[in-house]
Amino acid sequence: MRAKSDAASDIPGPLTCCVASRLLAVRQVYGLPARLQTNISKHVVRQHDICIQSRRKGGTMIHETIGLIGLGGMGQGLAKNLLLKGAKLLVADLDPAKVAVATGRGAEECADPAEMAARVDVLAVCVTTAEAEQSIMLGKGGALAAMRPGSVFIDHTTVSAEHVDLMRAACEEAGIAYAEAPMTRTPAHADRGEVNVLFGGEEALMERLRPVFDAYAENIFHVGPAGHAIRLKLIHNYIAFANVASFCEGFALAAKEGLDMTKVIGIISAAGGKSGMMDLYGELTLRRDFTPHMSLSNAQKDVRYYAEWLERAGLPGFMAQSVHQTYALAAIMGHGGEGCTAVIKAYEELSGVTARLPEG
Repeated sequence: MRAKSDAASDIPGPLTCCVASRLLAVRQVYGLPARLQTNISKHVVRQHDICIQSRRKGGTMIHETIGLIGLGGMGQGLAKNLLLKGAKLLVADLDPAKVAVATGRGAEECADPAEMAARVDVLAVCVTTAEAEQSIMLGKGGALAAMRPGSVFIDHTTVSAEHVDLMRAACEEAGIAYAEAPMTRTPAHADRGEVNVLFGGEEALMERLRPVFDAYAENIFHVGPAGHAIRLKLIHNYIAFANVASFCEGFALAAKEGLDMTKVIGIISAAGGKSGMMDLYGELTLRRDFTPHMSLSNAQKDVRYYAEWLERAGLPGFMAQSVHQTYALAAIMGHGGEGCTAVIKAYEELSGVTARLPEG
């Protein structure tokens, strides 16, 4: 694991300032057209930003060509920080607006996954489900078959344990290095370049990819061999989402029974009920903010993968299935696109009482 440097190097060095000033001087002396002046200015600003970000985060600039499929909450932050590290980046997403944001920052759109795979040294996929990823990589005209031998596939999607085993075997057969690398934390962390990468596989491959991970990760954890990272991620997510479901249930009960909602979180958090998820989302829930930093449908999906894995492992899954069905009920009620704490609405619709803090 590596820690970020806090060295006082946020100020651009003299070389950066010299390059910027000379480019601007050329623009002024030769009286270039306004449009070209604007383009030069944008280039100077981008190079200035790249240098500053590289100094802040440490590490080296990225010289490989990278493809990124999936520009959702996490993917958009990954793209932003890869570009700030100077990477040549090809992107694809089903949402044209998200692609436009990335191309506006300097990425190149490449909508065909197979074409992208043939052009890059490293292909990263960060989509919603294992099923979606398998369609992209292994389906008809899939990306894996187009990848060059020796290139790397980074699997950033939160998938099932079974999927990782499948993808690892497919990559090995195709002569592609498989990098299992699920992430933790939120889209806000991705935007700041502060996700956690959980890496499963050979340490040599992790070190080869370190400049890539350094662009957007605060911590890189080598969990163990391939297959271990997603298993630990699913355990983490199950515990986190079970905690969300439990405190939302408790909040709903407290509201129904007329407890003082201004005291609920503080008293719970002063003892054993304190949790990271309640710290993140407890007050937001009672202020009725259900922004999908982590959507309810994704929470349902992750808990389902965990419950299925638990069953295949031969362990009882009563708790896991209860948590999964709680999220499934809220999704059926129409709350899948909201934040994961919208699971509270399933209880509220049954009780007829809304759990909220007073206004003001």
